[in-house]
Amino acid sequence: MPQDFFHTPLTFLPSVGPRRAKVLAEELDLYTYLDLLHYFPTKYVDRSRVYTIRELRGEMPYVQLQGYIRDFKEVGEGRKKRLVGYFSDGTGTIELVWFRSLSAIRHLYAEGRMYIIFGKPVYFNGAYSITHPEIDDESKAEQVSGGLMPVYPLTEKLRRAGIASRQMRQLLYILKEACLPHIKETLPEEVIQRARLMSYAEAINQIHFPESKEGLEAARRRLKFDELFFIQLRLLSMKRERKTLVPGLPFPRVGEGVKGLYASLPFDLTGAQKRVIREIQSDLVGGKQMNRLIQGDVGSGKTLVALFSMLLALDNGYQACMMAPTEILARQHYASLREYLEPLGIEVGLLIGSTKKRERRVLLEGLSKGSLRLIVGTHALLEPVVQFHHLGLAVIDEQHRFGVVQRSGLWQKGESYHPHILIMSATPIPRTLAMTLYGDLDISVIDELPPGRKPIETYHQSESHMYEVYQFLGAQIAEGRQAYVVFPMIEESEEASMRALEEGVRRYTEYFPELKIVHVHGKMKPEEKDEAMRSFSSGEAQLLLATTVIEVGVNVPNASVMVIEGANRFGLSQLHQLRGRVGRGASQSYCILVTGNELGEEAKRRIAIMVESNDGFEIAEEDMRLRGFGEIDGTRQSGQQLSLRIANPALDGAMVQYTRELAESILSEDPELSLPKNSLLRHRLQEIYYERPNWSQIS
Repeated sequence: MPQDFFHTPLTFLPSVGPRRAKVLAEELDLYTYLDLLHYFPTKYVDRSRVYTIRELRGEMPYVQLQGYIRDFKEVGEGRKKRLVGYFSDGTGTIELVWFRSLSAIRHLYAEGRMYIIFGKPVYFNGAYSITHPEIDDESKAEQVSGGLMPVYPLTEKLRRAGIASRQMRQLLYILKEACLPHIKETLPEEVIQRARLMSYAEAINQIHFPESKEGLEAARRRLKFDELFFIQLRLLSMKRERKTLVPGLPFPRVGEGVKGLYASLPFDLTGAQKRVIREIQSDLVGGKQMNRLIQGDVGSGKTLVALFSMLLALDNGYQACMMAPTEILARQHYASLREYLEPLGIEVGLLIGSTKKRERRVLLEGLSKGSLRLIVGTHALLEPVVQFHHLGLAVIDEQHRFGVVQRSGLWQKGESYHPHILIMSATPIPRTLAMTLYGDLDISVIDELPPGRKPIETYHQSESHMYEVYQFLGAQIAEGRQAYVVFPMIEESEEASMRALEEGVRRYTEYFPELKIVHVHGKMKPEEKDEAMRSFSSGEAQLLLATTVIEVGVNVPNASVMVIEGANRFGLSQLHQLRGRVGRGASQSYCILVTGNELGEEAKRRIAIMVESNDGFEIAEEDMRLRGFGEIDGTRQSGQQLSLRIANPALDGAMVQYTRELAESILSEDPELSLPKNSLLRHRLQEIYYERPNWSQIS
């Protein structure tokens, strides 16, 4: 691996030292010169103008002033004590206020000396003040003012370690000056010309210290391109490598398990399910290790496809496991697999955190001896005590909640061969995001719902018209149907969430005194929750009131109405998941989104798209556009250290597509990047992924 200048630890950068280097690593994941060089500003403040104090008006954003501190004065007592500096520029005076490090500040700045100050002015009691301003000696004017000033995202821990905005800018200035002579181009000239890109050295310079808005824009485009292109190159290389080098357990036999399940189903599989099963089977026959992601909308039958795959492992003499991110979801999978497998006489185990000791001992013994061939569990499956006799296939549900290290834990459960990995995504993933996060996986899409499923009709109702909602619910229940009512988890406080649910129970009980109403929430004991769910599933209770614990995995075909109160507090994908709990039987199903009367623009857009569309992929695209990539990414866990610092698949979809096609064309001609014209790319990949754990064959 290249041990060059850019891999110098940050400890060696002037003004950093061991203590600050430790905080930069812990808080921002920055270890080397290269890491810090790629720590980009999130916004810029225009410092091209110096205001006079006379020009200050009302509430202004950040301003820059030039003048001197006339004198200092300490005001207040005890904890309210503050230092005030009276700053003058000949046109007026403004107060500079500090609440911390008062004596140090007094020694740092001299009265009567010329300074440039920068901060947000606040008008109060007839005077302007700036709290904790940035102050620079007039001699540094060229360095600190005269254009767009970068603002870096920071944490409280960094500030306590003495790295605030200004210190971060200074560190980047020192680093940039030190690095510029060493910065070499990362892309071949042909690619730069074809994509009309700024040079890499100029982009690094302009992103941290832009000279103009146009220069900044060109720098952002170049750096986004690099990030996305090298991710695609890395993912596609890994995929090729795995397909050619990593052996997999061959599953040539379709036996009693697969045939028995197929014969016992009371319905036919959809065309999409059959296609995906064929894709999986062709992976498993070939002797190469499978890494496949199944994407499908709510209710498209992903679990059944996964079960066929697990039975294929069993038919060939191996074990299979299914790992879910929560106990509730693991229990749901266990219940549905047991139902399918009972007619076949195949036993399935359940291993979760709350499994009793004696049960756990029996399960572990069965797994290690091979007498228990199929198990469902949470991350409890990753514990060292869990030893399989011969694990052939691991199914992971809702993979973005599992980090790659956890997934590799399952992968390592194999012996000389690694088990095949099948991942089920519980929410549809937008195409550009799938290409970025799962570009090294084969992707199968189940794009068809089972026959007889009618699209769910979705309506929006305001809180002031709840009477109509109650009437509609009453009419549906009178026809023999059941209904869910979901309340939002209020992030600020668990108590508030519980109060909302309790208030809901009171309201619905008052309006429907003749009905059996049950409720569930996250704080309930598992047995209480199970009893409420059992009562609802059996049809004994007509209404189930819940916080979002029913988001995944519940299947009650007779439930035809989903009322979501406070719907504006939910994200789009979450609303779509909740809506998918109904529409599982033959009757027409409905979803009613209840909100307050006043809605912001974004909430209006979310509700509108839910009313207009039943397509999970369309909703996922819109969700990514509205929330941005940061909220839904999995980059920290995606397994290849693919930290996106500037690119955003939500907004840069065309560039994701372009860089993927470019990477594909380069690798199809030169899979090893061994041609002289691709040596730059090979070197850069080594530089970026220097001394990283090699998870290359893990999903």
